[in-house]
Amino acid sequence: MPEEHEVARLFRPLDAVAMGEIAAILGVALLLILFEQHLLPWFANRLKGQVRLYLLAIVPVLRLLIIVGALVLVVPRIIEPSLQNMVALFGTVGLAIGFALKDYASSLIAGVVSVLEMPYRTGDWIEIGGTYGEVTHIGMRTVRLVTRDDNVVTIPHQKLWNDAIVNANDGGQDLQCVAHFFVHPDHDGSALQQALHDVALTSPYLQLRLPVTVGAAELPWATRYSIRAYPLDPRQQFRFVTDLTLRGKTALTRLGVPPAAATVAAAAD
Repeated sequence: MPEEHEVARLFRPLDAVAMGEIAAILGVALLLILFEQHLLPWFANRLKGQVRLYLLAIVPVLRLLIIVGALVLVVPRIIEPSLQNMVALFGTVGLAIGFALKDYASSLIAGVVSVLEMPYRTGDWIEIGGTYGEVTHIGMRTVRLVTRDDNVVTIPHQKLWNDAIVNANDGGQDLQCVAHFFVHPDHDGSALQQALHDVALTSPYLQLRLPVTVGAAELPWATRYSIRAYPLDPRQQFRFVTDLTLRGKTALTRLGVPPAAATVAAAAD
């Protein structure tokens, strides 16, 4: 009985006015979250360049601020706002979460960390656990990717603790693409390098303000050439690589450079 009395003292009596205030606060918070989660991305996706990425990155930050603001307004209306009561409440809630919802709580905490540290933002192209795609939504518990195959992949933020996160554009427009070519070692390397460089410079998807490089490496079974360049928009990366690959193959044919003929065993080596 004394323990029940102590617990009861934590909470304020809720009358119709208090219930109405709480409902109004939660309703406004919900409307604001729905507004910023749908209208901001809708507006951002009609823009180009860095402005689009900035607006998309704001979405999870605003949602976190709205939730925190709602809690700050609601909690004092339910609980007597004394230090002792707050410590007792958060201690009890923390223990309950720790035992019952360990993994879920870990993902929620990682979600807050991801909003603050921003290892990925909406609009970034990232790879987590072998899955590569564009970040389309950052929730409180999960991040949602859309892959090249138009598959939607939902990944818990908990991956942030142990898995490497590869971010291809890190909140910007600059995303490097690579097109590889494997050719027979017997050829004029300088002429082929210049031809592949010209292929990149004449691509309609090329970002001209950034450098184009053509590297070469000798392998046991072929010579590998790699065009490294940047598309105008990260969302054009697959069309860009396809364009480089097809026109690069045409350039190889014109120069009379045969492709490498590797056996499966040699390719594996």
